[in-house]
Amino acid sequence: MKLLIVGYGKMGHMIEQLAGEQGFDIAGRVDQDRPEWTDADVAIDFSTADALLANFGQYVQRGMPAVIGTTGWADHVDALRAEAARGNLGVVASANFSIGVTIFQLVVAEAARLMQAQAQYGAWIHEAHHAAKRDAPSGTALLLRDAMVGAGFGRPIDTSSTRAGTIPGIHTVGFDAASDTIELTHTARDRRGFASGALLAARWIQGRQGWYSMQDVLRT
Repeated sequence: MKLLIVGYGKMGHMIEQLAGEQGFDIAGRVDQDRPEWTDADVAIDFSTADALLANFGQYVQRGMPAVIGTTGWADHVDALRAEAARGNLGVVASANFSIGVTIFQLVVAEAARLMQAQAQYGAWIHEAHHAAKRDAPSGTALLLRDAMVGAGFGRPIDTSSTRAGTIPGIHTVGFDAASDTIELTHTARDRRGFASGALLAARWIQGRQGWYSMQDVLRT
C-alpha cells in the first residue's frame, strides 16, 4: 500500500518509521519545503490546520482517502465534510489516533452518563502536553468534553491545560463531590501509539467512502 505523508514533523517521521515495519511503501512526503505531491493509496495528514485547509482539495482532486490527525480546524469541519461528500472521498478524522485514547473516550462517556444523575458531582478535564504544542486545550480534551456532553452530562465541565517540557500527553477527567473524588487518566509515553493508530486507520479506510472517527475504525 502506497502512503503519502503530509506534515513531515515529529509525527510524520514516526509514521514513516512504523510504515516500513507494517508493509507500507512511502510514495512521498509533503511539507512546507517539501511539496512531493503524488498519487498514493492513502494520505496521513499531521500537518497544521492552515495547511490542511489549503491541501484538502488535493485529496478530493486525486480521489485519495485521507487520515487526518491535525487539530485546530473544528470551525471548518462542516465545509470539509461537504467537500469530501461531493468527491465521494473516504476520511478518518480524529484529534487523537491512539487506540488507548479511543477506548479511554468510551470509558469517560460511560462515567459521564452515570454521573449525570448524581447532581452533587462536579466535573473537570485537565490536559498536559509539551511546550511546543500549539493548541490549548488539546483536541483530545475537546473530544473528551464532547463525549461527556454527548453522553448526557449537562453540568459545566471545567477544562484546563499545561504546556511544559516534552510531555507527550496526559489527560485526566475528574468528578468531585463533598465525600470523594474520581479521576480517570490516560498517559501517553511517546508518539508511537498515535502513529500506530493512524496506520491502522489508513488500512481500514481503503474501499470506504464517508467521514469516520477512530471509534468507527475500532468498532468494525
